[in-house]
Amino acid sequence: MQVQTAENKTTFDATVWVDAHGDFLYSFAFSRVRDQWLAEDLVQETLLAAMQSSNSFAEKSSERTWLCGILKHKIIDHFRKNSREVELSDEEADLSSYDYLFREEGVWKGHWTAAARPIVWEENPEKVLEHTEFRGILTHCLGELPERVANCFTLREMDGFAAPEICRILGISPNNFWVMMHRARLHLRRCIDFNWFREGHK
Repeated sequence: MQVQTAENKTTFDATVWVDAHGDFLYSFAFSRVRDQWLAEDLVQETLLAAMQSSNSFAEKSSERTWLCGILKHKIIDHFRKNSREVELSDEEADLSSYDYLFREEGVWKGHWTAAARPIVWEENPEKVLEHTEFRGILTHCLGELPERVANCFTLREMDGFAAPEICRILGISPNNFWVMMHRARLHLRRCIDFNWFREGHK
């Protein structure tokens, strides 16, 4: 919220930001870092940074959009700080646990087996994301992945970053990026299919 001072200067009331945007910012952060305390810390850092740079708010976007942009940078800084340029660990690169999805009676089919074939998702993905329960399931499924794999998927599919930028943020090679994305998509397709669609939420 903006407040006009006696000197006709615009200031910002951070307590109003917390009331108006705190829950949204926390949900945004938690869906990406999957840690309650870290999400709260990132939101606090965002509000502090916003107060310190309030003069840069040009009102070309809403307060929420502006605050969310600051929070995105805080999240990326966290990912970058906690990543280093190393090859994928065995846990991150392992795709063998998904072999059964494509094998029938021990024979590699090269496609989904009849039993494992995902249900057709007829509902618009953007509409599904409006469900609070679905967002909780997505966060849960991401939490089952190794941290860098989940972060890779989050940056690409939730925040729209290009592959080269994600490689720089996470300190991974282009080949590692595609392995991570393949693993994340396989896991999420199976996990969401089981926890959302087969449980009758659609």
